[in-house]
Amino acid sequence: MEATINKDTFPVTGMSCAGCAGSVENILRKTDGVQTANVNFAANSVLVEYDTSIITKEQLKESLQSAGYDIIIEKDNAYEKQQELEDQHYQETKKRTLWAAILTLPVFVIGMFFMHWHTGHYIEFIFATPVLFVFGREFFVNTWKQAKHRKVNMDTLVALSTGIAYVFSVFTLFFPAYFLRHGIEPHVYFEAATVIITFILLGRLLEAKAKTNTSTALKKLMGLQPKTLRAIINGEEAEIPIEAVEIGNTIIVHPGERIPVDGVVVSGNSTVNESMITGEPIAVEKKAGDKVFAGTVNQTGNFQFTAEKVGKDTFLAHIIQRVQEAQGSKAPVQRLVDKIASVFVPVVMGIALLTFIVWISVGGELGFSHGFTTAIAVLIIACPCALGLATPTAIMVGIGKGAENNILIKDAESLELGHKVNAIILDKTGTITKGKPTVTDVKWFANEQDKSILLAMELASEHPLAFAIVAKLKEEGVQVAPITDFDSITGQGITAKANENVYFVGSRELLASKSILIDDELDHTIKEWQQESKTVIFFMDEKKLIAIYGITDEIKENSIAAIAELKRKGIDVFMVTGDNQNTAESVAKKVGIDYFKGNALPQDKSEFIKELQSKGKIVAMVGDGINDSEALAQADVSIAMAHGSDVAMEVAKITLTTSDLAAIPKAFNLSSLTVNGIRQNLFWALFYNVISIPIAAGVLYSVNGFLLDPMIAGGAMAFSSVSVVLNSLRLKNKKI
Repeated sequence: MEATINKDTFPVTGMSCAGCAGSVENILRKTDGVQTANVNFAANSVLVEYDTSIITKEQLKESLQSAGYDIIIEKDNAYEKQQELEDQHYQETKKRTLWAAILTLPVFVIGMFFMHWHTGHYIEFIFATPVLFVFGREFFVNTWKQAKHRKVNMDTLVALSTGIAYVFSVFTLFFPAYFLRHGIEPHVYFEAATVIITFILLGRLLEAKAKTNTSTALKKLMGLQPKTLRAIINGEEAEIPIEAVEIGNTIIVHPGERIPVDGVVVSGNSTVNESMITGEPIAVEKKAGDKVFAGTVNQTGNFQFTAEKVGKDTFLAHIIQRVQEAQGSKAPVQRLVDKIASVFVPVVMGIALLTFIVWISVGGELGFSHGFTTAIAVLIIACPCALGLATPTAIMVGIGKGAENNILIKDAESLELGHKVNAIILDKTGTITKGKPTVTDVKWFANEQDKSILLAMELASEHPLAFAIVAKLKEEGVQVAPITDFDSITGQGITAKANENVYFVGSRELLASKSILIDDELDHTIKEWQQESKTVIFFMDEKKLIAIYGITDEIKENSIAAIAELKRKGIDVFMVTGDNQNTAESVAKKVGIDYFKGNALPQDKSEFIKELQSKGKIVAMVGDGINDSEALAQADVSIAMAHGSDVAMEVAKITLTTSDLAAIPKAFNLSSLTVNGIRQNLFWALFYNVISIPIAAGVLYSVNGFLLDPMIAGGAMAFSSVSVVLNSLRLKNKKI
């Protein structure tokens, strides 16, 4: 049978840690017919390449279900179903964390300040029991599921350390004489077990909240496509679901509606906001023969079009698919954490078991008691709290620091890679420029009292360039004059009557159609404006030209300085825009960018990023439009500008709440400081374990008779966590 390779992204449920992500990947990769499997733990999804002649989606699902995980294979509303499950899980975790914290508080107070109060130990026992086995039961359940498949993860170490501490404490509480007979003062460790459970649950809660936000971008992209549409079926207009539309159907679109599928206009005229494709704010005129795309917004008129691409073949569907695939790639920092976690847990368990066996073998009469306490000390002192806190605390402080400097950061990947960026791609409109067309040049040749007529006509227009002229006239305090017979001239401009005269506003083609001549000097001025990439608007009556307006999108005040700073840091700066080549060249020269590319479609930007990445570049993409979302998803570091589209800001891992490009080099500096903090934390967390585990195992006993009390081990564990947090907090006082 001929191999047919499919590449699908499936939502995953049942994952609780990075180890689970590794387990899902391993299970799928070992399944016959699967070529590759990459889990995105943050997005709870897996990208699978599989041979459909060997395995089906149903069999992929069954292979994961046997290990306690699941994938959603239904195409319809798959992400809605996953969101529903995640919301349910988040609410359950929130409730369990709250109750665990409430019950842990008295246990912690008694354990730390009334440790010799015997009655208090019973109170600790009563409160600690539900914390571990009701609100923290997921650690033990997950450990059991992993054990059945001969796997371990961070849940295993949490369950073992807290479970053994609990069992040891219960034994000590009810049989203290056993330890007293062996010369050991009995201690209980309920507070260590409950605090660990509560902290880990709190971490899971924060993680679930962050992960919920990561999928919002895809939902907003999917929300661009209407659920229903109006089509002509059997000669009559009818509303049908989007799934029922077929190629060749005639579809009707009214003003304000989104276009449901890709097609070609067959009748009617209108303007369509295609900023999701072009990134430019200027609406595009549509008439018979023009193409329209799913997700774009019809603005002014009614029209009918023939469906040419539906379902997964539309332009919008391709953008969604590419964003899904780009988001499915694994963060480098996650690989490091996975490697540490995969080695750390089984090694610690092995050391604890070895410690017990050695003490039993060579400890003589005290072998069992010493072996038991030292094995517990190893598990408690090696609890993954410091290791688990090393990255998230640095990230949290880094994110907070960024927020204070107008830099909103979504995940660790951006902070890890930001300082490595050596190539950056800037969109033009809304990134380098203000994204708001404004009037820069005006020439009046007749009575300026006609400004009130021009204002009235432009107020009636829906064209974005009209907004610039309206703003200019309002600044001048011009009042609106009464006009009648307002109408649009497709592709050329608008017309209206005032004071028994007919007036026109529009392009040079409209001027020529009225046979109005202009002199050489004015013609030279117009060409100069156009060479400066300005759009020239003509205001005239039936006999003469009254005024011309030059409109441009101004460059932001700090763009030149910010680009110079990026170049000073050794970063190659590129500008890729959907605007025309003349405008691109003009803007690039003004801001000091040596390489630019105009007339670029969304996939061109994405392909250019891939080209740079293939040359070993770490690429950052800065944009603000829906049309930039594909490139933002492909880039190693994605940055959305303030006031950009919601989708761009959701896809981007970093959003600047200021329009000042100077925030970009600041974001890279913050990345460098945060990564240093993560590295220091990981070093100290691992160094602490390298030093403390042998001591907990009793290596000093043969030298000076020292054995580490499990309670001191618990204190050392807590200190290691505190030291990691304090090191992360140092970043708050750093200047970026």
